[in-house]
Amino acid sequence: MTQPRFMAQVLNRRSFLATSAAALATPMLSRRAFAAPTELTMLAWYGHAEPDIVAEFEAEHNVKFVPKYYTGGDNMLGLISQSPPGTFDVILSDAEYVQALNAGGFVEELDPEDYALADYFPEFQNFPGNWADGKLFSLVARFGFLGVAYNTDALTEAQAANYNIFWDPKLTGKVGHFDWHLPNLGQMSLLNGNAVPYDIDETAWEAVKEKILTLRPQIGGFFDYGGTFSSLNDGQMLAFAGIGDWITGVLEKNGAKVRSVIPEQGGLQWSECFSIGKGSQKAELAKKWIQYITSAKGQAKSAQMAAYPALIPNQKGWEVLQAENPAEAKRQGMTKDAGNVIDMIRAGRIQYRQWPIQQDLETWNDFWSEYKGA
Repeated sequence: MTQPRFMAQVLNRRSFLATSAAALATPMLSRRAFAAPTELTMLAWYGHAEPDIVAEFEAEHNVKFVPKYYTGGDNMLGLISQSPPGTFDVILSDAEYVQALNAGGFVEELDPEDYALADYFPEFQNFPGNWADGKLFSLVARFGFLGVAYNTDALTEAQAANYNIFWDPKLTGKVGHFDWHLPNLGQMSLLNGNAVPYDIDETAWEAVKEKILTLRPQIGGFFDYGGTFSSLNDGQMLAFAGIGDWITGVLEKNGAKVRSVIPEQGGLQWSECFSIGKGSQKAELAKKWIQYITSAKGQAKSAQMAAYPALIPNQKGWEVLQAENPAEAKRQGMTKDAGNVIDMIRAGRIQYRQWPIQQDLETWNDFWSEYKGA
């Protein structure tokens, strides 16, 4: 055997042993490094599957979210009803639509023991819409208030803190509607003095319709999500009905002179809830996602979502947010100070947005179409 050939055999053997030892030392790392991520489909409002929210979870679980974004509850129901079971692993819906999802057999039952409900404020542990016949079908993950959105150059906070400001002559043609009947008609119901704005008899319903019809000459437009942003940002609209900090908070952070306030007549609460899609083949991963986003860490992240900020129901999430971003915690009212958002709820200043109780949903929707065409 020649010396070069002998040395080559030694080196090859050493290389083989070194490579084998490295592989044996880190088998899971090697497998995960080359394993294709598991795709997890999510049906949600825009922003919930963006990197600022899901990147950490994706890296930890070798998951890749595949989002399908919708622009309203009716659109969401349409997408689900037209899709085979198992199409969506995770579903985000507004609380008032969860019962429709459950009634349609579109979501799986959840085990309350799997989630940190004990960390939630009491008002959210048995949240309306999440439960049916004592069974849990969704978990509220974030919420927010709807009041009067206004341009701070045009109105003071005191002026905006009353729904009657929409009728001010200086706002003629400068009042916008977020194009959805539930929040707008709910606000008119509050203005008319209905303590439970969606549970009104026919006389009160007729009065709501009459009231908002008098507002029609003030209205400069009916806007979708993007249009609401742009019309407030460029000053096209100086006041807005049907929205709140979920839109003005983003604009305010970017320097726009807009803000939202809860009027003296009270405000409405929107609430977003996560469910596991019926027939999901990845229900265990979907459960892990809901556990993550409703944990203290996930909640603080959700409150600061780049797409639109929100309030969070997890008390420990408030503590994480206060430590990580005290300015944002203060801006949104998630501190221990008196008058915080939970105090507002407990004082009765906020009512849940929901489907009408004494009228059909279509009755409200049909009137909204008539109002827009008036």
